Amino acid sequence: MKPSHKLLFVLCLILVLGFIFNFSGKLHQRVWGQKPQYDKQGFLQKLDVKLPAELAHQYGNLTEGVCKPGYAAAMMTAIYPKFMKPAPMFLDRNFKRLAKVSNYMPPFGFKTQERIIDIILTITKNYGLGEDLDSLSCRRCVIVGNGGILANKSLGPRIDEYDVVVRLNEAPVTGFSKDVGTKTTMRITYPEGAMQKPERYEKDSLFVFSAFKPLDFKWLKHMVFNEKLRGTEGFWKSVARHVPREPTEMRILNPYFIQEAAFQFIGLPLNNGLMGKGNIPTLGTVAITMALHNCDEVAVAGFGYDMNKPYLPLHYYEKVKMSAIKESWTHNISKEKEFLRKLVKAKVITDLTNGI
Repeated sequence: MKPSHKLLFVLCLILVLGFIFNFSGKLHQRVWGQKPQYDKQGFLQKLDVKLPAELAHQYGNLTEGVCKPGYAAAMMTAIYPKFMKPAPMFLDRNFKRLAKVSNYMPPFGFKTQERIIDIILTITKNYGLGEDLDSLSCRRCVIVGNGGILANKSLGPRIDEYDVVVRLNEAPVTGFSKDVGTKTTMRITYPEGAMQKPERYEKDSLFVFSAFKPLDFKWLKHMVFNEKLRGTEGFWKSVARHVPREPTEMRILNPYFIQEAAFQFIGLPLNNGLMGKGNIPTLGTVAITMALHNCDEVAVAGFGYDMNKPYLPLHYYEKVKMSAIKESWTHNISKEKEFLRKLVKAKVITDLTNGI
């Protein structure tokens, strides 16, 4: 055989062996499940893995306690490739351009409410967190839930270290600061969840409104314009009649976070885009979803109900026991907890009270 023929034969043999090796490797992955597998919601099934190489290089050498730019979104994308970070925290005067929510009725969008939202935004005027927080190059956020698990943990000072402290509904701070901190950047609520005693509102915090039904926007208009609230028909419990905040301290939460949490993250029934049985995420999970899009690092505290311990307090600020929880018509707590556990297990968020 001529030398040139021998060389050609060797090259062909190498190519054939390379093809066989490559094919067998892919076959091995398919057979043994080494190729990344995703659940029906699109989350990586194997979550207890090390940081991807590129993220390990980016964040692995940062000093403990230093804010990690883009960390939450990067970690979320690693386990949920469909995650898209851009999503404004609050509605602004250009809200009608938000295609993902313009075709949905509340709570998943603002369809039919455009005119009243326009009126409200004309007087609130501000649509961000404030100049200092909006200008931060790296923002660390903590969502403080209302769970009894917060009691006697002395986490107050640690909570106050975060740039943005988010609180929910009427959970008080005064008298509980040792465990829940003193700082409130924003309080997210809806008519039935808002504090009814004006003196309980913290100074210098934003009142962030989340709508669950069209009637809620009418209520907000009364609060923003400081109008007398006459009838309260249509609300499932009593509502606040006054919010001691200037219009410039009020915001409307982007309803996209309710929609994304419900349908993309948790997998609740679409129900033709209308509120129905078991398809509304809790406000805490909505707040976490908002933070994933708008904070570089996300932590939570006071989340998680342990139904195996019915004698424990349900909330940190009252004596009602865990056993008082009834099956919710609107929420699917078990599916929601499954989603939150994914975030904690994959280190997308940090659970300060280890309740999830």
